[in-house]
Amino acid sequence: MSIIGWIVLGLLAGAIAKFLLPGRDPGGLIGTTVIGVAGAFTGGWLSAKLLDRPIQNELFDLATWGAAVGGSLVLLVAYRLLFGNSRD
Repeated sequence: MSIIGWIVLGLLAGAIAKFLLPGRDPGGLIGTTVIGVAGAFTGGWLSAKLLDRPIQNELFDLATWGAAVGGSLVLLVAYRLLFGNSRD
């Protein structure tokens, strides 16, 4: 998958992560989007390194989506822990 494919996957994974963890984030929409893209890259990298699962070259691989959404969730939680959660 190309870099553009990972960015698109990250945007969608960030939206899914935001849906699963609703609330107002300190960074707003742009911060959440960047976290989604970074989460897709991080999730794919961790999946390849720790789980010994090679990164697929297709966008519609369920494991790739799971890794991207999982990475986005982890980064979103870490971001909220570091910079606060303004759900109040």
